[in-house]
Amino acid sequence: MHASDNSQDDFLFIDDSDEEEVLEGTGDEVWQVLIVDDDPEIHSVTQLALSDLIVLGRRLEYFHAYSGQDACQVIESNPDIVLVLLDVVMETDSAGLAVVKYIRESLNRQDIRIVLRTGQPGYAPEESVIKEYDINDYKTKTELTRRKLVTTVYAAIRSYQQIATVTEGSLGLEKIVSGSSSLLELHSIVEYAQGTLKQLTQLINQDVQGLFCARGQGIIDNTDDLSLYIIAQQDFSSSLPNQKLATLDNEQINQHIQMCYMQKEHLYFNDSLCLYIARGGCRAVAYLTLTEPLRDIQRQLLEVFVTGVSIGYENVHLFQKLKSAAYKDWLTNLPNRLEFVRMLETFSKDAPNDYVAALIDLNHFSDVNDALGQNIGNQLLSAVSQRLQSLCSNCQVARVGADVFGIIGSQTMVTPDALLALFEHPFTAGEQKLPINACFGFCTKEHASSSGVKVLNQINIALNLAKKKRETHFAYYNPELEDETQWRLNMIRQLRNDFSEGRLELWYQPQLSLSSGKVIGAEALLRWRTIDGNFISPAVFIPLAEYSGLIVEIGEWVINQACSQIKLLEEEKFNNITISVNVSIPQFRCCNFVDIVLNATQKHQILPCKLELEITENILMDDPEVVIDALVKLKGQGISIALDDFGTGFSSMSYLQKLPLDRLKVDRAFIGDIAQKDQSVIAETIIDLGKKMNLKVIAEGIEEIEQQERLIELGCDEVQGFYYAKPMPSDEFLTFLKSHT
Repeated sequence: MHASDNSQDDFLFIDDSDEEEVLEGTGDEVWQVLIVDDDPEIHSVTQLALSDLIVLGRRLEYFHAYSGQDACQVIESNPDIVLVLLDVVMETDSAGLAVVKYIRESLNRQDIRIVLRTGQPGYAPEESVIKEYDINDYKTKTELTRRKLVTTVYAAIRSYQQIATVTEGSLGLEKIVSGSSSLLELHSIVEYAQGTLKQLTQLINQDVQGLFCARGQGIIDNTDDLSLYIIAQQDFSSSLPNQKLATLDNEQINQHIQMCYMQKEHLYFNDSLCLYIARGGCRAVAYLTLTEPLRDIQRQLLEVFVTGVSIGYENVHLFQKLKSAAYKDWLTNLPNRLEFVRMLETFSKDAPNDYVAALIDLNHFSDVNDALGQNIGNQLLSAVSQRLQSLCSNCQVARVGADVFGIIGSQTMVTPDALLALFEHPFTAGEQKLPINACFGFCTKEHASSSGVKVLNQINIALNLAKKKRETHFAYYNPELEDETQWRLNMIRQLRNDFSEGRLELWYQPQLSLSSGKVIGAEALLRWRTIDGNFISPAVFIPLAEYSGLIVEIGEWVINQACSQIKLLEEEKFNNITISVNVSIPQFRCCNFVDIVLNATQKHQILPCKLELEITENILMDDPEVVIDALVKLKGQGISIALDDFGTGFSSMSYLQKLPLDRLKVDRAFIGDIAQKDQSVIAETIIDLGKKMNLKVIAEGIEEIEQQERLIELGCDEVQGFYYAKPMPSDEFLTFLKSHT
């Protein structure tokens, strides 16, 4: 203050001891107060007047500044100052107001309380300035008795505390909102538990240790007891997750967490806290150590936060259940096909170079289900999954299909021998001991594609090849296999297109009677002429048609074409010609196959006996009951039946007796050397068998006169082959007939 103000300072802090003083208890914590005045006496008198004041449990600690510039430096260096008793007029008439502006604008300290004092009322700041800069109080020094000074300081500090509490609450709520948003992004229970501990630590702003505990069932694999498990941890020295809480080497922590879980309420201690997290059937406890006791506002914020955490904890449980339903097999609890594709994705990109992925297909599993029931079948699958998991702890196992399993692991562990060894002994399913074997397809990391779906397709290619092998029952993928598969798919696509465009043709190879030399029939042979005029061998495209299922549609067309040809021959007065058509097992498996054949004869108005169906031994053995049942019905309607390639397969003589046959066909394999000495035994046997069964016998593949002569000696009835005529289109066949009548 200026010297001219001394006359007014005499009134400062006059004795008003008759008033009741504002005092409260004692405390070790302090409120930091800055006294700013250019008069040292004001500093002394102010500190003396407030020397015994306790505000809200704390005493006052004083800082001093004797100019506005000094005040700014002190405030900047001491961020815990809560109150400034500030003289307005110091080195300049507005030095005090400059300090106010610096506090509010430069330091952005809106919480510090400011009480302006002046000995010159004429220098009072404008009302707008007081409002703009949030000045707590303004007094002339003559107004400040000791009692009023105490009251002013008390009110200012209390105001600071209220602002600080609101600010802390606001910041805490911001942390809650931010933390809750972060937790919403976590979809696994373990991640959510870890995230909760992190957010709780940030909320109380202490360097603490933490545990998140819950019952392990549904969270930790292969856990179904009711014990509390440690799901996540923070800053403990040892690794605790997935262990039972009871194994924790701290009895006090164990007891506190158990107590919180059982009492279903938050528990607060001087050095720790337990927060009870519950929503629906999902319950957990978050435990935190404390470096200092919590304030009331911190407890309130924690409890608000835990309310949101509880909702999120239930949601993440639901998400985990949905994920489990989407990516886990319900029966074996193994990863399912979708998850195996994701595992293969990781395998293709990140697995070591010596890793291999495999598919395991159980052979004839459907027979177990059909014969023993689905329950036994399910138990068998569970037993297989357990044995596969026992292969090695580092292997990943999945159930990819109904009876198909997948496995990923080191090539030293996942080998054909190791997998075959797993199936050497029967599996226990209920009271049954079931011997099961399997086929295996492998794909090494070296040949793995860049995506999980493609790798699965590669292993499937190898598995399909393995199924065709009769001895090894396993195959490794290589790029040539995929090229072959791609070629097959392209050929099937082309075959389907050319069939729809009418590029398939029926050619006919004449069949002759050995006794009369006349043509008695013809075998209808399918030919595929591509758009460029080239022919594709039936040995190539017939298996493709069967593989794709297109053979059923093509087979119906062939039967109708043959019937149409018979009708055409009748119109040309060739009334005794029979046309033979080859049929396959997919055709027999069609429920309306018999109707297809009979409808074709009726549509083209021909006698059923003029149409002959040829079957092979392999077809008979593939599904004998279905084949025999259909043939009996067709034979009953007059359709002729021939058994082709007899003697080359493994047909049972008992099945042969059940077939309603009209002809046996001696395969060309027994005709080539038939004219040579002692090379006609099999052909002779077949011919004799046919005669004893009252069947006509026809030999195919005749190319030399010597073969014909030997067949005549053996009593064969009919022949066909290049010696007589090659297969020919319909118009040429008609010409051939006209020239051989």
